[in-house]
Amino acid sequence: MAFLNFFFSDNLSTARQTFGLTFIMARSAALVLHVDAAMILFPVCRNLLSMLRSTPLNGIIPFDENIEFHKAIGWSLLFFTIVHTVSHWINFYELARAQNGGIVMWLELNFATGPGATGYVMLICLGIMVYTATDNARRRHFNRFWYLHHLFIPFFGAWSFHGAFCMIKPDRAPFCNDIAVFWKYWIASGVIYVSERILREIRAQQKTFISKVVMHPSRVVEIQIKKNVATKAGQYIFLCCPEVSYWQWHPFTLTSAPEEGYISIHIRVVGDFTEALAKQLGCNFEEEAELRKKNRDRIKSQYDGIDLSADNPKLLKVLPRVMVDGPFGSASEDVFKFEVAMLVGAGIGVTPFASILKSIGSIIQENPPNFVKYTSSGFASFEWFQSLLLALEEQDIEQFIEIHTYLTGRLRHSEVGNILVNDDGNVKDTITGLRAPTHFGRPNWDKIFSNMRDQYPATDVGVFFCGPKPLGKQLHEKCNLWSQGFDDGTRFFYGKGVLS
Repeated sequence: MAFLNFFFSDNLSTARQTFGLTFIMARSAALVLHVDAAMILFPVCRNLLSMLRSTPLNGIIPFDENIEFHKAIGWSLLFFTIVHTVSHWINFYELARAQNGGIVMWLELNFATGPGATGYVMLICLGIMVYTATDNARRRHFNRFWYLHHLFIPFFGAWSFHGAFCMIKPDRAPFCNDIAVFWKYWIASGVIYVSERILREIRAQQKTFISKVVMHPSRVVEIQIKKNVATKAGQYIFLCCPEVSYWQWHPFTLTSAPEEGYISIHIRVVGDFTEALAKQLGCNFEEEAELRKKNRDRIKSQYDGIDLSADNPKLLKVLPRVMVDGPFGSASEDVFKFEVAMLVGAGIGVTPFASILKSIGSIIQENPPNFVKYTSSGFASFEWFQSLLLALEEQDIEQFIEIHTYLTGRLRHSEVGNILVNDDGNVKDTITGLRAPTHFGRPNWDKIFSNMRDQYPATDVGVFFCGPKPLGKQLHEKCNLWSQGFDDGTRFFYGKGVLS
C-alpha cells in the first residue's frame, strides 16, 4: 500500500521524475521502518507482557515468543534499512549526475547533509547491534552484546531528526509540515519501555539480601534471597549484582515454591557473569570436587551441596548485594491448568520445574493431582535436583508422578563397572536413587507421545520444556504431530520456558 501511495501520489511527481523508482522504494521502506520502530520495544516490556499473560489474550497471542518476535522485527529493520540506504545511494547518484556534481557532490550528499549524517549514525548502530545479537556472537561475548545493544539509544535519537531536514520536498505546500513523524510511531512503545526501566530502578532500591548460598555438584550455585514479593511456580526474575556490574541484569528461573519464605535461584557457572558472581559469593569448586571424590558408592555424588553460609557464619557479612527485578510470568506458570502435564528439562533447563515440583509436593499432601510426568535429558545438571525428586517421590505414595531420567552422555569403563556392581538386586536406581530406572541414550519421543495418547485418551496434555533450542523445536513438532489425525481427542499443548 505504501508503494502504491508513493507511486501514484500527485504531490510527488517531481521527485519521481528526478529519481525514478528508487525514490518510491526508499519512501516505502521508510514507512515500514516506522512501523517496526513502533513495535520493536513492546516484546521487551516484561511487566506489560506479564500482565497480558493473565488475560484471555494469552490463549490467542503467543506472549512467550516475545524474544523471537523482537528478533524478527530486528531482522526486518535491517532488511528495510538496507533497501532504504541503497535506494538513496542511487538517488544521490542521480541528483549528482543531474547537477554535474560528480563524486564530490555524491559524498557531500551522503556525509555533509542532515539526512546523510544521521542515516550513517543509525546504520552503524544497527549493524553493531545486529551482529553482536546473533546467537554465536552473543554466546561468545554476552557482556559485549549487553552493552552494545544499548546503542538503540543513539539509534532512535538520530532517527528522531533523520526526516526533519526536508531534503526532498513535495510539489505543493505545506512542504515539510509533517515530515518528522518518527515520534508519532515510537511514542507508545517508547513511553512504556522507559516507564519499565524506571520501575526496575525503583525495585532495585528495595532491600534484599542473600540469606543462604549452597554449592551444588556440576558447578551449580544456589542463592536464597530474602525479599517480600509474591511469586508463582514457574516464574523468573532478573538479577543484578552491583559488585560484578551495576548495568548487567540476567534472567534466572525461580527454583523456590510460592509457599516458601524466600526466593531461590540455581545458577550454572559457565560464563563471565556467573563466574564473577560465584567468586563474589565465595564459591570454591575445587573444594566441592574433593568432596565428590570421597563419595564413590555411585558414579555421581548425591550429597545436597556445601552450605557456605552455614560453614562460615561470618560470610553473611561479606556477601555481595543483589538487586532483583520481577518476578515475571512464563509458560511454565500454566502447568496447573492441565489435568495432565509433561515437564521436560534438559541440562540446566531443569530449573524452571523445581518450584513447580515443590508446589506439587505441597498439593499432594492436600489434593493430589491426576498426573504429572517429568522427563530429564542428561545428568550433569541434574545432580543438584536429585534431592528434591527424592523427597517428592517419598511424598508421592499413590504414585501420581512419573519420573523418567535419560543419561545421554558417555560413561567411562569404571562407571559402567560401578553400575553393574551396585545395581544387582537394588530396588532403587543406582545412579539417581529414585524408584524409576535411568534410561541410557536419547528419548524416543514418538514412543513417549504414543504411550501418552494410549494412557490418557480425550485429554489435553500440557508439554512444558526448558533446554536447548533444537530439542525444543523437536518437541514442538511432536506436539503438533501427535495432536492431529487421531480419533481419541488427545491434544498436546507446547509451552516453552524462559531459558530455552
